[in-house]
Amino acid sequence: MTASPVPAETETETDPRDAGAPLTAARRRGTSYVRDLTTLLSTGSVAPLLVSAVGGWLTNLAFPDRGWWPLAYLGVAMLLLALRDARTARSGLVGLLWGLSFFLPHVSWAVDATGSLLPWVALSLSQALYVTGFAISWTLAQRSAWVGKHPLVRAAAAAAVRVAIEQLRGSWPFGGFPWGNLAFSQVDAPLLPLAAYGGEVLVSATVVVIAALIAHVVAQGRRSSGLGLLSVARGVLALSLGPWLLPLSTGAEAGELRVGAVQGNVPQQGAHWAAQAREVTANHAAGTRQLGESVGSDGLDLVLWPESAADIDPRTDAEQAATVASAAETLDAPLLIGTQRFPDGQDVRYNEMVLWQADQGAGAAYAKQHPVPFGEYVPYRDFFRQITPLVDLVGTDMAAGADPALMSVPVERLGRAVDVTVGICFEVAYADLIGEGVRGGGELIVVPTNNASFGHSAESTQQLAMSRFRAVEHGRATVQISTVGASGIALPDGALLQRTGLFTAEQMTATLPLRTSLTPATRLGTVPRTVVWILAAAAVGCGVLSRRRSGLREHDRLVGGRQQELEG
Repeated sequence: MTASPVPAETETETDPRDAGAPLTAARRRGTSYVRDLTTLLSTGSVAPLLVSAVGGWLTNLAFPDRGWWPLAYLGVAMLLLALRDARTARSGLVGLLWGLSFFLPHVSWAVDATGSLLPWVALSLSQALYVTGFAISWTLAQRSAWVGKHPLVRAAAAAAVRVAIEQLRGSWPFGGFPWGNLAFSQVDAPLLPLAAYGGEVLVSATVVVIAALIAHVVAQGRRSSGLGLLSVARGVLALSLGPWLLPLSTGAEAGELRVGAVQGNVPQQGAHWAAQAREVTANHAAGTRQLGESVGSDGLDLVLWPESAADIDPRTDAEQAATVASAAETLDAPLLIGTQRFPDGQDVRYNEMVLWQADQGAGAAYAKQHPVPFGEYVPYRDFFRQITPLVDLVGTDMAAGADPALMSVPVERLGRAVDVTVGICFEVAYADLIGEGVRGGGELIVVPTNNASFGHSAESTQQLAMSRFRAVEHGRATVQISTVGASGIALPDGALLQRTGLFTAEQMTATLPLRTSLTPATRLGTVPRTVVWILAAAAVGCGVLSRRRSGLREHDRLVGGRQQELEG
């Protein structure tokens, strides 16, 4: 009998239901997945798991509170190294482990907010599954011939797939959860100016390209010439430091606005919620009076209070209205205050910022467009109640506002109204929402937030980093004002002008430039996201087709070998 040309590893793979017949490609792949998983868990294959776990943990350290931004490059590089030459089953497990080791510490504030481990674990796992999706997608994509061996092409393909998954995570389901996007780790890095040219997509993609080039240098080691590795190293340095040279326009284009912001702090938990809510409002009124003593009655054009500074609606409660009106009269300046509105006859509430003027009372309002699922409303409540009763901690669901994130504030000194882009709390994480407000005419960005539920965790400083990113992305001065901190004022180049502490009563003042021009990132809007989705789909599609062609060729060899055996 003629010897079969089929490799020894596959020659003996037969289907027990059809003795002697070669396995189909699909059945061989199923067997291969099981074998890969078994091999991965064996002693000799633990290294990729360890590399992946450490990489996820290091990447989290690139974000606030640590802010060690170069670790984002190293952490992502370790993920790519762990995925190098990995099979599909192995890549999924490697990606999941990286995702968990990143998200578990990154969103640990969920424990403070809910008092339970279950929401923290569920949130971390749901986000880690996207990293699993990236790992599998990249494993398929890197099999394509056009991804090839050239380090820059490979790095660009990895960036497209990674950022495409990141953008999907920030969009779906329930509007997505962009927290932890790689771009937000770079607010103190030389890459930050790229935000004005391509937003999150460009900054995150550059992080991945740098990481991929680092992974290439490590993987090649002695196999490549010193000259080739030196060339790649130069590319890493150029990408890492070069964006620092990009010009950013930061000057006033439509005058300046004198802004005051009041962080009133909150009382200790324990009192009835209504008494506490009134005390929070009283704290912010007292802070406003202190602000008036320091700047004078006509020293400010606008005073900002945070989200939930007046949770009992002063539009319907006389006592609250008196407290707010007294504060507004102190400075004779418009107030933007955060409150809750409960419409008559509806079992919902709206989270709103309301314009309050001393001589007119309540005026225009902006309602939060993007309530937080499971935090401010519960989708499919009856279903999730069967899993955990914690869903009923959200007693009244928050409804989404319909108007753009934009408020018009009359400024007497300027003789005109100033349009202000407003993103309430977590809304700062959503690029589309803030971009819509700026394109609609916003000359300044305001981010009112209530971080009282998150304790001394990194949640508030993570949010402040996002506010600084938005400042550069849209070329707008940005004020984040919190009930308890961290509050801060950022200039259009992302420089932090002022910042408060946590659980303190403080005030901030600044004269900020009003700007009307649009950055390239603002003009492009969702175009960069669409581009990476198309590129990623092409890369993965080519990889799948390449694998299919490889499988067909192997099948033809098996059939040919079987035919030769029969003829022999």
